[in-house]
This record gives sequence, structure tokens and C-alpha cells, in this order.
Amino acid sequence: MEERVRIGAAAQALGVSTDTLRRWEREGKITFERSGSQRYLPADELARLLRERSGGGERTSARNRLTGVVVAVEKDGVMAKVELACGPYRVVSLMSREAAEELDLRPGVAATAVVKSTTVIVER
Repeated sequence: MEERVRIGAAAQALGVSTDTLRRWEREGKITFERSGSQRYLPADELARLLRERSGGGERTSARNRLTGVVVAVEKDGVMAKVELACGPYRVVSLMSREAAEELDLRPGVAATAVVKSTTVIVER
């Protein structure tokens, strides 16, 4: 069976409301599968939408972007450990103290984890 994502999880991943997704469905932009009263989006359709929506902003080879909120920052003399809550995911990035201070990373601040291979880059 093909992987499917519930409407609420799809909305969160896309950064839109469930009402927006329902409107897109009425406009024919997306098609949900239904099971009872629940709407599901095929995982490959969600991937297509995420690719389309990542077209703006900076140009980078990284494709995995997790938007979230900084929940903890630990700094020592040279390094900083930054923890983000990105939906159901916890992302931890190790970076220079200088970079964390330049980005003004502190608990409660919105940030995006950009994942490329084994490296996590945090941007605001």
C-alpha cells in the first residue's frame, strides 16, 4: 500500500492550514484519498508540493529543510549546541559560538534546519 499522510500532518509539513489544503483540493491543485471522513495525501504528492514550494529564497543544493523553533542553546568558549523542535522531529546542530550569536539563536526563536548529508546548517 502506498504511503499516505493525514491532512493535518501534510498541512504542517507545507506550512499551511488544513483549510488551505481543502481549498487547494476544491480548486483541483491536489487530490486527497479518503478513508471514511479522513483525508489522506499520497506521500509522493506531498513530496511534489514540498519541491514546488521550496523554489524561492536562497539557492542551495540542500533539499531537506525542517522549519521549527529553537528550544535550547548551550555555548562554551568556542562551540554551541543548538536544539530545534521541528514538528515531531528534534534536530541538534553543533556550530561555532560565533555563528550561533550572529544568528541570535535562543529558545523561542524560529529557525530552519537545513540538512545536507551528515551536516545540519541552521538559518533564520
